[in-house]
Amino acid sequence: MPHCTPEQLALAALREPLPDTDAAHLAGCDRCRAEVASLQRGVDALAVPELAAPQGSVAPPPAVWAAIAGATGVSVVPRPELVAGGTAPARPAPLPAPAPPPPGPRSPSGGSVVRPNFSRLLLATAAALVVGIGVGAAAVALGTADGDEGLQVAAAALAPLDDRGATGEATVVERDDGSRVLELQLDAADVPDGYYEVWLLDEAVSRLVPVGVVQGGDEASLALPTGIDIGEYPVVDVSVEPLDGDPSHSGDSVARGVLES
Repeated sequence: MPHCTPEQLALAALREPLPDTDAAHLAGCDRCRAEVASLQRGVDALAVPELAAPQGSVAPPPAVWAAIAGATGVSVVPRPELVAGGTAPARPAPLPAPAPPPPGPRSPSGGSVVRPNFSRLLLATAAALVVGIGVGAAAVALGTADGDEGLQVAAAALAPLDDRGATGEATVVERDDGSRVLELQLDAADVPDGYYEVWLLDEAVSRLVPVGVVQGGDEASLALPTGIDIGEYPVVDVSVEPLDGDPSHSGDSVARGVLES
């Protein structure tokens, strides 16, 4: 059975009768009885005449009026002579009541549903868990077998090098027979009178190995040379090559990324 609502606990603290089901729950619930006992301490204090209606009037500090104004939006303050003299007008104008809170969701029985303070924490924890699962899955995918396609051992995101905006992704996959291929997806516009070629470069960009030809906006599986060390040649480079019969690098690179294991 759900715990008593704050309204029901307040009524119980005022020693007001509760519905039979709520009264029965309160009689057997230590948590709800502790809440009622805590509320009753304030009720009992106000029931003492000396505390409920003290004889001497004490002027409140300015911080009290500032707090009231901040909570209610009222900009006026009591007249200084009234605060200093401890007297009050015959009919003080009541402070405007604060705006009622927006209605909360209703339970099937028609009562208000109490939302625990820890609900936001649970939502934040759940969101963090979802993000963690996604990051973990990506990390596992990089170092685990991908069905019959082999083992992914390194990957790189290809970033554009000029305003042509070519991007892509490259993944080194080791086959069951020990051979390795470079799986590459290139997002780039078609090249008139030319083609894209993929290279592996060393970090100093002084040595390079040709890997193969790809088309813009397409995926390709390029066999890597036997024995090549991707730790020595970790840079994936995509260049635009003219149809001139020259097998060397044109120097016109459009995208590049570094393989990471």
